[in-house]
Amino acid sequence: MAIVPAMKFPVRLMLAACALACATPAFAADKRVYKIDSVIATLKRGVILVQASGAVPTGGWTRPHLHVLHNDGHTVTMEFLATPPPPNMTVIEAIVPITATAQIRLRGRIASVHTIAEANEITAQVLH
Repeated sequence: MAIVPAMKFPVRLMLAACALACATPAFAADKRVYKIDSVIATLKRGVILVQASGAVPTGGWTRPHLHVLHNDGHTVTMEFLATPPPPNMTVIEAIVPITATAQIRLRGRIASVHTIAEANEITAQVLH
């Protein structure tokens, strides 16, 4: 009987860790959008405004956003992400346009923004 309580604690701990991981934004179910059509990066008052447009493979995608992966002081590398629809949701089966914007505080002399999607990548020069 002493084994049963000992087994319950690790199971509870694992369930709590899984619940915490799923609730953390870093572990959210965001995925890269299907493709990027255009990226525009403009510098204004020390902030780079990045505007991206692209497409997702179906309807129902939400929360489009740009996530910074790396900033080496010269090029900022970003992912174009969105949350896909739940598996049981009825959605249109067509390529659907999607857009996102992000503001990046200037660190270094950023000259370009490299944006990654599932099917392609685009690098845009920062317009002054």
